[in-house]
Amino acid sequence: MISTALFFLFAGLAIACAISMVYHKNPLYSAISLVGVFIALSCIYITLAAPFIAAVQILIYAGAIMVLVVFVIMLLNLDEDKPLNRLRYLYAVGGGLGLFLLAQTFFIFYAVMRAPKQTVNADETVGKTLSIGTAMYSEYLLPVEIVGILLLMAIVGAVILARRLEQPKLELVVDNELERRNEAEIKDDYRIRL
Repeated sequence: MISTALFFLFAGLAIACAISMVYHKNPLYSAISLVGVFIALSCIYITLAAPFIAAVQILIYAGAIMVLVVFVIMLLNLDEDKPLNRLRYLYAVGGGLGLFLLAQTFFIFYAVMRAPKQTVNADETVGKTLSIGTAMYSEYLLPVEIVGILLLMAIVGAVILARRLEQPKLELVVDNELERRNEAEIKDDYRIRL
């Protein structure tokens, strides 16, 4: 009974943080809301007797991945975008997809409730990191390597997006900043050359 109440509490928190993530226009606030989603999910993993996955969720996703996302947001220096009126039809598409996902959620809930209950041997399955490691690097080696390559591609893409200014434009930005600071006399100094 208590585990069910905790599940609904943390699931509601995850859904509220996810809605907050989508709602905010500032990407930094969205990233902080995503950290809230990750923390709520790790609490759900703890209630499901999976402490290793909960710790990995906090360390990897809420820690390392979100630091990377915040650095990318800071590197891109995103400005406020004007709303696009020509993409109004996407609200209807998003609403339709949301209804489809809601129907799919109810179907999965119905299918899980009708499935026969099977006993689980807790000594063999719960909390064994050795079985997770063995499965990751034997049976699921190809998906693990594919995820590694995808993460590498994401990092390379972030670096390419951050270096979107060409060299002459970047020098112009530096010159404009020095003129704004009334330091035009040091513009030709070799220490600030790019």
